[in-house]
Amino acid sequence: MADPSDPFPEESLAGRQIALIDLLDRLLNGGAVLTGDVVLSIADVDLVHINLRAVIRSITPDGPAPW
Repeated sequence: MADPSDPFPEESLAGRQIALIDLLDRLLNGGAVLTGDVVLSIADVDLVHINLRAVIRSITPDGPAPW
């Protein structure tokens, strides 16, 4: 049974339209980690390989900043 005090109950989002502000609120409330790779190559020879990592989360006065 779902917790009634949970602001984001676990439910399927498939087929639902969600406002952008609701999506951003959910993302910043829980945080997210984005990762990716960029490879620049010519004739199947890798010239540059870049690893990208980003952490997105909100900072509140209640919790200390990560830096």
